[in-house]
Amino acid sequence: MIINALNPMKAKSLDAGKYADGQGLWLYKRTKQTGKWVLRLSVAGRRREMGLGGWPSVGIAEARDRADQARRQLRDGKDPVNERAKALAKSRRLTTKQAINGCFKARQAELKHDGDAGRWMSPLTTHVLPKIGSLAIEDVDQHVIKRTLGPIWHDKPDTARKALNRINLTIKHAAALGLEVDMQAATKARALLGKQRHKHKHIPSLPYVDAPAFYKLLCSRNQMSCLALRFLMLTVCRTSELRFAMKSDIQGALLVLPGARTKTGVEHRIPLNAEAVSVVDHAERMQPSDRLFPAPRGGALSDAAMARFMEREKMETRPHGFRATFRTWVEETQDVPFEVAEACLGHVVDKGVVRAYQRSDRLEKRKKLLGAWEAFLRD
Repeated sequence: MIINALNPMKAKSLDAGKYADGQGLWLYKRTKQTGKWVLRLSVAGRRREMGLGGWPSVGIAEARDRADQARRQLRDGKDPVNERAKALAKSRRLTTKQAINGCFKARQAELKHDGDAGRWMSPLTTHVLPKIGSLAIEDVDQHVIKRTLGPIWHDKPDTARKALNRINLTIKHAAALGLEVDMQAATKARALLGKQRHKHKHIPSLPYVDAPAFYKLLCSRNQMSCLALRFLMLTVCRTSELRFAMKSDIQGALLVLPGARTKTGVEHRIPLNAEAVSVVDHAERMQPSDRLFPAPRGGALSDAAMARFMEREKMETRPHGFRATFRTWVEETQDVPFEVAEACLGHVVDKGVVRAYQRSDRLEKRKKLLGAWEAFLRD
């Protein structure tokens, strides 16, 4: 068996090639002046090669010491190559920013449009990363989280809650990577932060008894924002669904919104009554466009354009509130199944096994209910 076949002078004089020192230690020389040390091992019956450093910066004595350490690990039943990889991973500390980005990429498939809208990252980008983005994720404990979210815990409760939830997911992601993190850090931070004082405020809505009068007011105004508000009231769709609706979305007497533009991610068919169709035709005559209700410069109409009209009329209610107006009217005046009323709003009501077998979107029943709603508004 060859042992310590090389010495510093001999290693220096050798040309490019592979030279054995003994016990699996080899010197691979790329040129006469440069090379690297390689240890050949048999791990679980498989041959493996483990680099021990570059020659001549790592001399023969140091290379033999490193080889002896690897052999000891092998005798203890460990894979020295894997053990070194683990040690390197621990030495390269993952920052909170890197951990958050990794967690986001891992969860993208679960997010609407793969998270392209930026809503998942937004609370973190604004309130977390500027403060602790460069901090190692392993150093993030309940006290760090408390200091980070404390300033917004009561003033911006929804944002703070979302940020805390996503920090928790990030910590779990880091744990899955094998990092030594405190899995209970977010739970402890919530205990330190205490109960939020802020109470959730619903979007102000118009009492349904006042809806006909407001609809009559809209009919008297020749503005694109008023036409959009009329359509919004008649169809009870979401403001975002209306703003980005295209002429090509109209199929016969239906407005067909693709899943990519609905909150639920599911295609939503909205029956259009005669009044809704006349509103669309009026908008087309006023300003021809590929959009149903374009802005003056041709883009999508903004939320502010509709809300501003209501503000000028000294109203506290907002456009999105018409959905609550409709739902309250249904509850108080109509005898229809819960599922039909919710389906008009584009809510998913059938879940699990029921959804697997019940595949109707209740179009005919919704058409009848929206027809009664139109008659009420125009009364």
